[in-house]
Amino acid sequence: MTEGTTSAAAEGADTLTRLEQEGEIAADYLEGLLDIADLDGDIDMDVEADRASVSIISDVAGRDLYKLVGRDGEVLEALQELTRLAVHRETGDRSRLMLDIAGYRAKKRTELSELGAKAAADARNSGEPVKLDPMTPFERKVVHDAVKAAGLRSESEGEEPQRFVVVLPN
Repeated sequence: MTEGTTSAAAEGADTLTRLEQEGEIAADYLEGLLDIADLDGDIDMDVEADRASVSIISDVAGRDLYKLVGRDGEVLEALQELTRLAVHRETGDRSRLMLDIAGYRAKKRTELSELGAKAAADARNSGEPVKLDPMTPFERKVVHDAVKAAGLRSESEGEEPQRFVVVLPN
């Protein structure tokens, strides 16, 4: 191994350790929140796409965890920000942690990937830009990734909270 390869491997290990630590801090914070709210749920931690990922899942078929998702994921977004702040308080570093509750975000990711692929096909077939409805930053990122995978470009336009994706034909 050369010195550059060794330092890159060490940097990758340091990043993984830091992201695992973020996940553990987030899990502790969320477990406390679940206790306070008297909700049952298990915490699953992972590292994907260079960010910590934490999910709250439940074996119970009840809808208790959906209270933490809220209408259109609004409560989930707020809890994600609070969890990121808890991680920041402990580490001093800004966190890009992703939170999922009861599979809501995973399901949304699948739907948005399909929407992005369809918008890319529509833009390719019509030769015209395709404008989508306003979305959250998470939603826009998923659509941008799907459009890129389809071989086209996309841009975000507008101001929050009315920011939206425009899929551009070749």
